[in-house]
Amino acid sequence: MNKSSIIPVSLILVVLLLLPTLAYAGSDASTFGVWTILNIAGSLAFFIFGMKMMSEGIQRAAGSQMRRILRSMTKNRYLGVFTGFLITALVQSSSATTVMTVSFVNAGIISLVESAGVMMGANIGTTVTGWIIAVLGFKVKLSAYSIPLFAIGVPMLFSKEGRQRHWGEFLIGFAILFLGLSYLKGSVPDLGGEALAFIEGWSNYGIFSRILFVMIGALVTVLVQSSTAAMAITLTLLYAGWLPLDVAAAMVLGENIGTTITAEVASMIGNTQAKRSARIHSLFNVIGVIWMVILLPKWIDFLSVFVENFTGLFESNAKLDTADLSATNTMNTYILAAFHTTFNILNVTLLIGFVPWLIRMSIKTVPDKAGDDSIDKLKFINSANRTPELATVELQQEVARYGEITTRMLGFSRTLLNTTDDKEKLSLIAKLKKYEEITDKFEEEITDYITNLSDKEMTHKTSIRLRSFFNICNDMERIGDIFYQFAKTMESKINRKIYFTPEQRNQLNDLLNIVERSFEEMNHNLNLSSYESASLTKCYHLEDETNIQRNAMRKFNQDNIGKGDYDVNAAMVFTNMFSSLERIGDHIVNINESVAGEI
Repeated sequence: MNKSSIIPVSLILVVLLLLPTLAYAGSDASTFGVWTILNIAGSLAFFIFGMKMMSEGIQRAAGSQMRRILRSMTKNRYLGVFTGFLITALVQSSSATTVMTVSFVNAGIISLVESAGVMMGANIGTTVTGWIIAVLGFKVKLSAYSIPLFAIGVPMLFSKEGRQRHWGEFLIGFAILFLGLSYLKGSVPDLGGEALAFIEGWSNYGIFSRILFVMIGALVTVLVQSSTAAMAITLTLLYAGWLPLDVAAAMVLGENIGTTITAEVASMIGNTQAKRSARIHSLFNVIGVIWMVILLPKWIDFLSVFVENFTGLFESNAKLDTADLSATNTMNTYILAAFHTTFNILNVTLLIGFVPWLIRMSIKTVPDKAGDDSIDKLKFINSANRTPELATVELQQEVARYGEITTRMLGFSRTLLNTTDDKEKLSLIAKLKKYEEITDKFEEEITDYITNLSDKEMTHKTSIRLRSFFNICNDMERIGDIFYQFAKTMESKINRKIYFTPEQRNQLNDLLNIVERSFEEMNHNLNLSSYESASLTKCYHLEDETNIQRNAMRKFNQDNIGKGDYDVNAAMVFTNMFSSLERIGDHIVNINESVAGEI
């Protein structure tokens, strides 16, 4: 385990030692003061840190599997709902699922219809966390189960096997999450009567009060950047007697709106389709909140009766926390968790048939903009925070696009070689210069992105894939440089009034045809859904063809160089050009080998 890995573990252990002391010191305070606020904020930060560590751990451990699930299990919106539920239940973060989905839409891997189903399912999946908190967080003495997880997880962090380390992170994150919840529960002072009376004073205005608390719930979620953390706060305050049940339910509705901010922000620097995917998520949640705000009192009354009749389902022989409050408050946490789940299931059931309408609305509210498909800008990757495992999806799409843009330089070069229009020649030389600058820019921005990712913890497989992308971009930039040299050679040829013989031009066109087929094979491999399926057989065959053609052209030059009617200057330009094209073929081979993992 390297030094950078030891530092986070040390910080975890220090916080674990200090937090009980802080909580104990604050427990003697008889009033709600600054120290209490700091304890609550620290407990919440502990909870969020644990949730983040747990989510990122499982994403690193099972990132490739989750990508395969998203690719293969989103054939229609209904299957997408199940996929979204499954992934969110695994990573315990609807934000991670929605950001992942926006990334896939941005990369063109899944459609808007498929993304709508995934995001609907993510809303249901995130309710699993509420049940875990409600059933275990307030009934079970969490330290009895959390601390042993450290005994299992910390040794796993020292494992040489990457996946085992990531599972260790997941276990430690899980333990920290529940310790944070335990401290949060203990940090909230018993102001139940006073707090309840104050809040109830604001809850007597019917639907306007519900709208107010919906807005408060959305604000809390935006501030903590996590609907799960906001849900934990709401459940804790409900359990402590600070919130009436109907107010807590209204706040949960607001949290459903607040969580859409994450996807909206993630899409801001994505393409139009990514923005539309995030907008579908927002529309879906906002529409659901609108109809539930109207029905809220009746639905809460129904759930109260229903849950109370099935209380026995939640009883456990587990060791109860001695700080457990009244049975009423415990029951209310069950009702709130049930409300969260049933609301999202009902909303999906009601709106899944209206996905085409949601897509039309997203297109209307996020219209196409001029420049969205500009070739001189990255289309799939941006500065948004990603785990390396998920970032490879967008990187692969961006690298494939880089290959297609670089391939266009071949067509420009062919036309430049064959056209007799001087004005068109000058235009093509300028265009090749512009594209060379684009290839330089792409190489710099993509490699910078890869370099930033390399500072993060990742699996060995992901590390190899990022190195492949790095090498591919380097070779692509060199191809752009060679094409520009080709253009400069042509420019010099034009200015010096040097002319090729028909045989020289035909042989250059023959070599260009072989290089064109090499580009086709390269782009085919770059666009594979999985690089593991790449084959190098055709690539090597085309390399042999290129070398044979190059050798034939070299021999033709040597055989004719002494003849009186064979222009020596044309022969030198000819040599320069077929050598450049052969070098392009070599870089294409390098790119194919990088795709296949032979780096």
